[in-house]
Amino acid sequence: MKLKPQQRIALQACLVAVICYVAAQLGGALIIEVPQTLWPLWPGCAVLVAVLLVSPREIWPILIPAGLAGFVIYDVQVGVSIRSIAWLILADNAEVFVTAWGVSYFLNQPRLDSLKTFAKYCFFTVFVGPLLASTIGIQALNGDKWISWRINFLSEGLAFLTLTPAVLGWAGQGRAWLRASRIFRLEAAALIFALIALSYGVFVARQTHVPPALLYSLVPFLLWSALRFGSTGAATSASIVALLSIWGALHGHGPFTETDPINRVSSLQMFLLFTTVPFMVLAVLAEERKGQEAELRESEERFRLMADTAPTLIWMSATNKLCTFFNRGWLNFTGRRMEEELGDGWASGVHPDDLKRCIGIYYEAFDSRSKFEMEYRLRRYDWEYRWIVDYGVPRFGSNGTFCGYIGSCVDITERKLSEMSLRELTGRLIHAQEQERARIARELHDDISQRMVFLQIGLEQFEQGVPVLTATNRKELHNLVKVASEVSSDLHSISRQLHPARLDLQGLVAAMGSLCRELNSQHELQINFVHHDVPAQIPKDVALCLFRIVQEALRNVVKHGKTLEANVELSGQGDEISLCVSDRGAGFNPEGAQSKGGLGLVSMRERLRLIGGEFAVESKPSHGTRIRVRVPLNGDSREDKAEPKQSKASA
Repeated sequence: MKLKPQQRIALQACLVAVICYVAAQLGGALIIEVPQTLWPLWPGCAVLVAVLLVSPREIWPILIPAGLAGFVIYDVQVGVSIRSIAWLILADNAEVFVTAWGVSYFLNQPRLDSLKTFAKYCFFTVFVGPLLASTIGIQALNGDKWISWRINFLSEGLAFLTLTPAVLGWAGQGRAWLRASRIFRLEAAALIFALIALSYGVFVARQTHVPPALLYSLVPFLLWSALRFGSTGAATSASIVALLSIWGALHGHGPFTETDPINRVSSLQMFLLFTTVPFMVLAVLAEERKGQEAELRESEERFRLMADTAPTLIWMSATNKLCTFFNRGWLNFTGRRMEEELGDGWASGVHPDDLKRCIGIYYEAFDSRSKFEMEYRLRRYDWEYRWIVDYGVPRFGSNGTFCGYIGSCVDITERKLSEMSLRELTGRLIHAQEQERARIARELHDDISQRMVFLQIGLEQFEQGVPVLTATNRKELHNLVKVASEVSSDLHSISRQLHPARLDLQGLVAAMGSLCRELNSQHELQINFVHHDVPAQIPKDVALCLFRIVQEALRNVVKHGKTLEANVELSGQGDEISLCVSDRGAGFNPEGAQSKGGLGLVSMRERLRLIGGEFAVESKPSHGTRIRVRVPLNGDSREDKAEPKQSKASA
């Protein structure tokens, strides 16, 4: 039969009342009668608070009165006066409400699995709650108020240190422990049985004299319970020791029987306090460590799951630069086992031509603790080398300690092939452009320019051979001769710009000098051209590239530089040649110019890339511009700098 919500709540309230009545009966059984009534441990409020913490907060207004009613029934049965009952109910109500509300509000869940949580729990249950209860409750007790307050404070605190964590632990973990392995359950049963037997022998057996050293026999079992079963095990063990030691002292047995009753209770409470607190703290630390290890394992499992399912190749290395992990994607890519890749085994799959550069970049970044990016060829499971881009970043712990590197790699072979095709096409276009320029320049110089010269000479001869021309006709004819001369000169200049014939005939230095002088004469621009140690023999592709860069750079100075002076420096240094074109004009933002798609800089870079050169632009608005170029003169070096073609290893 299914109960209605109201019936279920009423049944819970009756059950709480019965539990609190039984707890009060247990507390009454532990009272030591002296000139005033004292009890070393009062379990009533501790049990009620534990019940509240495992119940919904919405029904607390019903459960608290029900639990207090159980206390009242017991007090009436033992003959406590109405005045004392009123003070005791007021004290219990204040203690229960403050401790239950404080633990529930400041702890998300009543589990003592961290030192911080345990400290919060103790503040409300071991300090604030007992302080209120003992301060209010002493009004209901006879005898010395200070003794009553002190013993009542410790009795409430001890109950919250032992019984409440035990009840909360069994309520929260009891089902999990029952479903645990048989060995685990047998171990727990053996621990409880051994502790009960030992505590009975130390505290309850009919012995008049118990050696104090015998108390240390409890330590191994308390350690066992704290380290193996956490705060629940430690609290349960402490509860067993507390109940049996108080029972023995109540009946005159055990080590706490040779003093007067008041000192007996105080000594017993101090023994229980210094027995319970260290092992509870140890248990909490053990659970906190287990929780951290579980979180770490879960985090590692999540990382491995994410890494193994990621569409990239992921690796990790330790502080000694040796790799410690490769994800499933890497192992599937290389077709090798984890044991083969660990340490520096992964390097055997790197292309021999890329290995030295790859290791150099990795070691340099590792030593400086900086991120890096590099491209190299890695051998795939089918023994084909594939281009990958590798991104590596340093790893640091929560305290800032360097832990190694983590990196991810992506196969960019298709992109590389596309780039190579595009660059090859660009090179062909530039080569075709130069050929077309040379053809047009030859046509202009050898044909059209010669015709213009012939036309100019014919006009001059006609002017001299016809003396009867009027002054107006002679002037017009003279103007035609002048125009023909200018057109012929312009054609000659255009021919040189399209293809510098002097470059082929006299070399790079002479062609550059002629270009600078020509621009000097045509524009108000003083060009200082200096050269030193320039080799006599320069490859044609290198000479043409450098000439075009100077031509484009000086053209930009004329159009945009807003300056009257520019410098061109050409120098040879061993097996390479350097070029620098600078001015102190308007300057510009190189990044902005590149984003706008300026063809001049793009053309320079592409020309240099084809011959393996290096290109750099230094410029700022109002601070002039400097273009630096370095080109290897060795043909092998130029080929090495170009992108190598995809290769396949032989099996």
